[in-house]
Amino acid sequence: MAALSGTTQTYGVGSAGGNREDLEDVIWELDPLESYCLTNFDRVDANATLHEWEMDITVAPATNIQLEGNDGAFTSIVSPTRAGNYCQIFKKEFAVSGTQEVVAKAGRKSEVMRQVKKQMKELKNDIEYAIVRNQASSAGGASTGRSLGSIESWIASTDNAGNGVRATTTASASTAGFSSGTVAAPTDGSTTGALTEAQFKEALRLSWVNGGQDPVILVGSTQKIAISAFSGITTKTTQIPNSTSRATILASADMYVSEYGTHKIILHRHVRASVVLCLDPDYWAVAFLRKPFMEELAKTGDAQKRAIRAEGTLISRNQLASAKVAACA
Repeated sequence: MAALSGTTQTYGVGSAGGNREDLEDVIWELDPLESYCLTNFDRVDANATLHEWEMDITVAPATNIQLEGNDGAFTSIVSPTRAGNYCQIFKKEFAVSGTQEVVAKAGRKSEVMRQVKKQMKELKNDIEYAIVRNQASSAGGASTGRSLGSIESWIASTDNAGNGVRATTTASASTAGFSSGTVAAPTDGSTTGALTEAQFKEALRLSWVNGGQDPVILVGSTQKIAISAFSGITTKTTQIPNSTSRATILASADMYVSEYGTHKIILHRHVRASVVLCLDPDYWAVAFLRKPFMEELAKTGDAQKRAIRAEGTLISRNQLASAKVAACA
């Protein structure tokens, strides 16, 4: 049926005036945040823009049979390797007009305080992103900022003795690692291949040979699905529920038990889709020259200005304890 002529309605010609808006007093934020490394790695203090440390490794065992009463034959002492990473400056800045701060708002009382909280989370996300990616380290200059070398860049193709510390699906991919004071970005190569369980176990083996345990595996969604499809040595079974329970489909692997230990598989949004990071967290740390902080900037107009800053770097205490699989499809 049609409305009677002259009926006042909420829309169109003849609509009622003064109807109030129906706006929820909440802001539904979607936070694709990741902070495994920032949360779980050790925290130390940096005192310079280049933070340095020393690394060493025990020589491989060999036959050691000595004559009774034999005089000593001394071997040359090999000094530890001195390594370092540059402190990178991170920042978020925003300005809120005086008018915007005082008008009635939905979902928050203060726009300034909401932005402080929101952009602090974004800064934390940016730091985590820098830590796990394939970024090269750089001392920076007058027109370029300093950059830290990421986890992926530290895990080299080989160590100084030629021992592999990572696996890959293609020989064209390579990682130079730390050399001459800096860390270069990995070379991805021209081809990729599907991640296999054999390659995954080879990466675990390579780090185990050097003394690592790799209890943590960081992967993006693509390689997490691939790992969950590994057959292993188990047979998949289905549990028939009773009349009061619900059936559950188990299609994801959160733990992987290999010859080299038990490994927790963690889904990470910022790890590159083509890489699997096999980490021993004891051998990684984060050093802050300036821990994250918020400061109020000078007022030059009718607005409140804020800056959120941090300055820090990644410490690879000994990258030989970790491994990766690169060039995954």
